This record gives sequence, structure tokens and C-alpha cells, in this order.
Amino acid sequence: MTNDNYSLAVPFYDLWHEDGHVPQIRAGLPALIKDVSDGVLEIGAGTGLVTEVIARETEGEVFAVEPSLGMRSVLLSRLAADAELRSRVTVLPYGALDVDLDEPVGAVVMISVLHAFTPAGRERLWPTLARQLRPGGLLVLNHRERPAPRPGEPERLASYRVGRHAYEIWGQTLEVDGETVRSRFLYRIRQRGVVISEDEVVSVYHGVTGARLAAEVEAAGFVPESAPEGLRAWRRSAS
Repeated sequence: MTNDNYSLAVPFYDLWHEDGHVPQIRAGLPALIKDVSDGVLEIGAGTGLVTEVIARETEGEVFAVEPSLGMRSVLLSRLAADAELRSRVTVLPYGALDVDLDEPVGAVVMISVLHAFTPAGRERLWPTLARQLRPGGLLVLNHRERPAPRPGEPERLASYRVGRHAYEIWGQTLEVDGETVRSRFLYRIRQRGVVISEDEVVSVYHGVTGARLAAEVEAAGFVPESAPEGLRAWRRSAS
């Protein structure tokens, strides 16, 4: 990956996500994947917060896709500290559209990654994931419809104390064009109130309505499945 902006967020990533969607995923995901025994593909594994949940709740291999070197480095450090995880989790250093597993798996899990795909990217994504799944295999992702933000001034989104330092995340909406939102994030570290480190990331978020998402996925040969709040699930059609 040539433009690895995600690496700049790595020191803040676990702090923010443990305070965000990860607890809900830990609560809801196990019920969906507990009976999967023939492997799980995780798209956008990040630092491995959800990878650990998948590996704990399933018995087969886990294939963790993560293109960001910074994120992947933390994920591999988690695996290095746990021999059992290290024996079952394979880390794939490329993007979702390049996935081509040796054999189909029983589930694909994609948490907080959907926004990274343009409509054209999603059109390629669903058939790609369908090819990685055995017939009847499960596709799980999280999705929440949000009101469109408005461009404005930077605001502090979160602050975490780590030792004597404060780790701050600031966000600013720069531009909104339909379902596409361009935002600026600042990752700051303060010591005694003074900024000692600051990195800036400009990112693009591609939203999609729940109805449109369902239409896209089902057009690729998936059938809806019930799921806990905050999660969406489908099964690959056996035909």
C-alpha cells in the first residue's frame, strides 16, 4: 500500500475503538459465528481486536486481510504473544479485492470497513467475497445509517490518558457530496498541555443506505439472515 494513512492512527486505534464499536461486536458476533468450523476470512483486520474474537469463537483457520503495514504490525504482535492464535491466523498483506483463498471458508467478517469502498468498489467486492465462501457460508458486517454531517470547524472527538500523556483525536468534516464525505483528522499527543506530536489524515467516507446495501449483496447471490443489533448477515446461496 503506497499511501498508508492508517499507520498514522495506529497509536490511537485501540483506545478509540475499545471506546466505540468493538464492545458491541464482542457481544453480538459470537452468536453468529460460533458454529463455523471451516475457516473465517476477516476483511480489514486492523490491529486484531476483532480477529481475537473470531479466533476465540471458532475452531478453524482465520485469514486476516490487512493492507496497512502499521495496523498489520500490531496484529502480528498480538499473534506473537499467543502461540495458539499464531498457529491458526494467517495475515494477508493486501486489500479485499485481491483476496483469492486456496479453499472456500465458512464465514466472511467485515467490521467497520464498508465505508472504504466506493460504489464501484462494492460492485466488485460482493462477487469477490462470494467466491471465497462455501455454499451456505455466512457474510457478516456492521452497518449503521447516519445523518449526513455538515462541514464545520475541527472538534475534539476523544481524549485518552496514557501515562503522563493525553492522546487526542480531532475531526472536521470538509466536504459532503451525496453519500461521500471528506474529513480531516488530527492525532495529537500532549505533555503537560503542550502538543508534542501531531499527524494529519484526510480521509473519504462512502456511505450507503441499508436498503441499497441489501440490494447489492442479494444481487450477488446472498440470502438475508437474522443478526444482533448493529450487525447485518447474509448466507451465500447454495445454487
